[in-house]
Formats: sequence, structure tokens, C-alpha cells
Amino acid sequence: MKNKAIFISLLMMIICLVSCATNGAPGSTIDYKAERAAAWDEYVQAMADAGVMERELAAESLDLGDVSMKIGIFVVGDKPENGYPLYIALHGGGSSETPDMNDSQWEMMKDYYRDSLDCGVYVAVRGVRDTWDTHFNPESYPLYDRLIRYMILSYDVDPNRVYIEGFSAGGDGVYAITARMADRFAAANMSSGHHNWVNIDNLYDMPIMLQAGEYDEAFDRHIVTAEYGILLDSLQEQFPGHYVHRVLIHYNEGHNYEDYDPTPIPVMKSYKAWLEDGDRSHVDEDSYPPHWMDQFTRDPLPQSVRWNMGVRADMRGVTSFYYLRAPYGTTGIVLVSYDKAENRVTIETDSLSGDFSVLLNEDMVDFSKPVVFVVNGTEIPMTVTPSLDVLRETTAERGDPNYQFFAEVSYSDLLNI
Repeated sequence: MKNKAIFISLLMMIICLVSCATNGAPGSTIDYKAERAAAWDEYVQAMADAGVMERELAAESLDLGDVSMKIGIFVVGDKPENGYPLYIALHGGGSSETPDMNDSQWEMMKDYYRDSLDCGVYVAVRGVRDTWDTHFNPESYPLYDRLIRYMILSYDVDPNRVYIEGFSAGGDGVYAITARMADRFAAANMSSGHHNWVNIDNLYDMPIMLQAGEYDEAFDRHIVTAEYGILLDSLQEQFPGHYVHRVLIHYNEGHNYEDYDPTPIPVMKSYKAWLEDGDRSHVDEDSYPPHWMDQFTRDPLPQSVRWNMGVRADMRGVTSFYYLRAPYGTTGIVLVSYDKAENRVTIETDSLSGDFSVLLNEDMVDFSKPVVFVVNGTEIPMTVTPSLDVLRETTAERGDPNYQFFAEVSYSDLLNI
């Protein structure tokens, strides 16, 4: 009996040691790079085994429920060392009784921005329905996620150089998509579209260019473009270093202008002076979107993230945003930053209703030491235990090797310490 008790005790000790090594208890040694690679390989194999990606890419059509997102894929130039940049291009069109108009606009977009492109994977996306919101129907968002996953895995796309650009109804789409999925993109361009009053708080870390013709009077596109430029000005003043933007009002042009050509063309010297004072002073500038967007590379783990959790796409299934996560239904704005040198995470909340979490990895904090969370001014030291389960789950959630995390700490847990 005594020997049996000793055996059971030893067995439990071994199980504990194995568990601690597996889940990375404080003091254990984890090869983070190796574990990341293993989790990524596991995800890649699972995607290959499922067979859906290969089938949909061959058909150039991504399916969800009763809709299909047709895509035209073009590879331009030689692959850079870190992989191709990806340009997702959204056509004009919109509401139509037959698919003919949007089909023709999609065919045009296959060449529209691509003809002047030097290097990249260029994907022209066909709107999923012939509606005014053709590019941002509820099903569109999870399909964009899927498209980006596929491009990373099958076309060796650099996930930190994913760009989105759109014209007219495609411009409407750029506003809607980036407001809800900013963490996916390095930069964006909106041409001749309407914001439809979408909240743009979430563009805190994602640069955007807005363009319109000075006589694009339908739906006041010219006016609202300049107004959103001024809104971005005020946000940038409030949060220096964030809300990077460029706004071009094309001189003496209507709905159409040559933003597909890098040759400099006349634009208003000041969109604010044009809007407020009627000042039509102009200068020649290159308005070709890739030339402006290419200067930006996404930082997947920016030092600070501002997230309006009420601006989301419910059908995505993805509940993470950069290194934050919240269940659908949580609302309010959070501003979260980290300082690895101080092993500190700072959280500020505004009108928060519900819970959210901070996702952490070894690039953000040192797990061997207590992490100090500063929550609305109150310091809360906490021992954070890395977990391979969290690693695997976060790897699979977005299918992006830059969004692999070892720990998740909820706001509610911090308040209960």
C-alpha cells in the first residue's frame, strides 16, 4: 500500500513536470521560436489536409453560404526576399438588377491598378452581391480573411505588406473594410467612394489615402472625402504619430480621374482650404495608390492600439484585433500599450461595456518576470503563464504568423486580483 502511494505520488509529479514544460510555467525554458514554427507547421498542414484552399484557388472563387467571392489573381515581377506585397483591388458598380454591370466593372479592375504595378500579387475581387454594398455584405468580411490566408500560404505573400484599394463602390468598400479589419492591412486607398458614416477610430495604426474629384457631386462624395480628411486631421492632432493619412481632391475632375497612372496630375494644394474657403490652388502630384501605400509596412505589434469594439463585422468569427480580443457584444473604446523594457502593459478604457483580453507573446513581455498591468491608472502585478494551447489557437484564428501569442489576460480577471 505504501509503495502504491509512493508510485502514485511519483506519477503525479511526472505529470506535473510534463504539464509545466508543455504549458510553460514560470521558470521553465521555452524555445519560443521553435514552438511558433511547430504551431505554424501544424496550421499549414491542417489547411492542406482540408483541401478547401486548393479547390477554391483553382476555381478562383471563395464560397460562404449562398454567396461566392470571385477573384482574379495576377502575379507581377520577381518575389522580394520577404515575399510579395498583396494588392486587393475593389471594382466600381454597386446596386444592379443583373450582374452585367458589376461583372464588367470587375473585368476592368483586373487591369485598372495592375497595369502600372512593378511587383506584387494583384487580386481583383468581384463583389459578392449586386447591391449598393457589394463589397461589404456581411459575408464579405470572413471571405477577405480567407483570401488573405490563402495568399499567405499559396502565393508567398508578406502578411505585413497587404494593401487594399478601391474605386467608387470599391471606395465605399475600403472605408467599411478597413474600419473593421485594420489589423490586416499595411495601408489603404479609397478613390471616389462614400464613407456611409462609418466610424474610423480603428484606423489608429493603419495609414489611408482618400481621393475624390472636385466635381464628384453625387452623394456629395467630394464634400465627404474632404470632411473625413479633416476628421483624420483632428484625430492625428489628438493622437500624434497615429491616423496617418493623405487626401487628394482632384482639380477640375468629376467622378473619374487617372489615379491608375503614376504620372503627376493636378490636385488641390489644400483640401481644407478648398472645402472651407473655395481655394482652388493646385499642384501636380502622383496619385497612383501603390506608390503611396508601398512606403508603409504593417507593424503587427504596434506599441499602442486603439480599438472601438463597437465597429466590427459580426460574421467574421475573428474576435481579435492586433493583440486585443473581445467577444461580440462588447462595446466601448480601449487604448492599450506595452513596454517590454518595463514589462508593463497599460490599459485605458472609455465607456466599456463587456469584457476584453490582451494577448501576449515573448516579443511584448518577459514571461519569467511579473508583468505589471496599469489599468486606468492602477498598477496590478501579475504572473503570466505561457500556454501552447493559446499559441495553437491564436495561430489558427487569423492564419498569420505575426499573430501568434502565448498568453491571454482578460480585463475582468485583472479587476478581480
